[in-house]
Amino acid sequence: MKSATFFVSGDSASVSVGADDLVRAIAAEAKRRGIEARIVRTGSRGLYFLEPMFEVETDEGRMGFRPSGTMAECVTEMFDSDISPKARTCLGLMDDLPWLRRQERLTFERCGIIDPRSVGDYRFHGGFLGLERALGLTPEEIVAMVTDSGLRGRGGAGFPAGVKWNTVLGAPGDVKYICCNADEGDSGTFADRMLMEGDPFLLIEGMTIAALATGAAKGFLYIRSEYPAAIAMMRHAIDAARAGGWLGVDIRGSGKAFDIEVREGAGAYICGEETAMLESLEGKRGMVRAKPPLPALEGLFGKPTVVNNVLTLAAVPLILSRGAAYYRDLGMGRSRGTQPFQLAGCVRNGGLVEKAFGITLRTLVEDFGGGTATGRPIKAVQVGGPLGGYIPEELLDLPADYEALAEAGFMLGHGGLVVFDDRVDMLAQARFAMEFCAHESCGKCTPCRIGAVRGVEVIDRIAAGAEPAKNLALLEDLCTLMTDGSLCAMGGLTPMPVRSALRHFPDDFRRSAAAAE
Repeated sequence: MKSATFFVSGDSASVSVGADDLVRAIAAEAKRRGIEARIVRTGSRGLYFLEPMFEVETDEGRMGFRPSGTMAECVTEMFDSDISPKARTCLGLMDDLPWLRRQERLTFERCGIIDPRSVGDYRFHGGFLGLERALGLTPEEIVAMVTDSGLRGRGGAGFPAGVKWNTVLGAPGDVKYICCNADEGDSGTFADRMLMEGDPFLLIEGMTIAALATGAAKGFLYIRSEYPAAIAMMRHAIDAARAGGWLGVDIRGSGKAFDIEVREGAGAYICGEETAMLESLEGKRGMVRAKPPLPALEGLFGKPTVVNNVLTLAAVPLILSRGAAYYRDLGMGRSRGTQPFQLAGCVRNGGLVEKAFGITLRTLVEDFGGGTATGRPIKAVQVGGPLGGYIPEELLDLPADYEALAEAGFMLGHGGLVVFDDRVDMLAQARFAMEFCAHESCGKCTPCRIGAVRGVEVIDRIAAGAEPAKNLALLEDLCTLMTDGSLCAMGGLTPMPVRSALRHFPDDFRRSAAAAE
């Protein structure tokens, strides 16, 4: 062996568990053996339970290896085996891994495979085909394709993307904007970060197609400050796309103009709400706006604005390149296409699983996730971030579908699943929901600003055994007030985890009250 090509994730999560050390170990051992090593830093494939890992290009395909023991020992063993499955640390061919093979990778099909800094690598693996097609279509034709695909916003509400785009297209205005909300703040979610670090040109392509569809000439990418690697990667990709003619005043000689600017958030969870993000983009404190007017009509700086999140915009290029029917044929009911599900918490195999809507939560948590990390029984799975409901084990056969979960009193949100084993105290989790809202509320409306504070106090009284029946009734009334009276989903959804804990885990509330007495 005279040379070899290695692929090691440069994703933040991979780096945090030693991916950089792995790169140094490969380089050092290759040099000692006189082997020319080409090391490509990719994004992650989402198999975080196997990180840090590396892949080697072979005649059969990419062979995966996972360190066992020290990095140096793993690399030495890999070279000694002549890069073959004989090595104890070999995972086999990556394309044959059941965990990946059973997925429908559309949005994340290139993550972990390409060099995310290379325009050429992106194009070689099918990138910009959607944009090239969009350049030959009218805005109305692009909007029709997105509408026909059934694509819905992946931020939580599941609003049809095509309807929003059509509203902006028809809105009068000399200036229009595309705003991508990458303020990914939900607990247990990392898909936005993973995509921006692993396939940044896909997001650029999606935003540009949205601009062609609606007549926008300027885009803003709002990224949370806690994602410095994603910010750096997106800025590099934007510069590279501009240099390659994929952004700027004359996109690929079409005479059409669009450019993107990255803006950093300042750590406010509320800026995940679209109007609070717009306020922040305008240089103001992130506070929710009353609606109407809708941002599609009067958004950023009072102009018609498309506001979508990362996963929504990243799904668009494939719809344009392969057709609306291709995307629409996946999923169930009104939930079409795929959803990147993120497995976190007390789960054995944490990572990202992209599947068509309709897969059951149990399949995600038990088959892909491998059950709890402790081996203890599952007690609850919180779906949809810190404002999502706690789903008990007996309801895990629910399909991951917007309407099915809503009918059962839950929500899908951004697709994050946080697993809890039987040691969790659900009263404490209910208290956390109220405390989180009290901390993150923008303070504009009274039900959210004051209601969450009172909620913490009421739950503390229940835990202390003070008139539990009376305070449980008071907590239910408070949840109704916050749901019906809050200006946005921050206060309006905070009761969801509280009520789900009360409804499905009443013993935790009785036990805490009894212990206090």
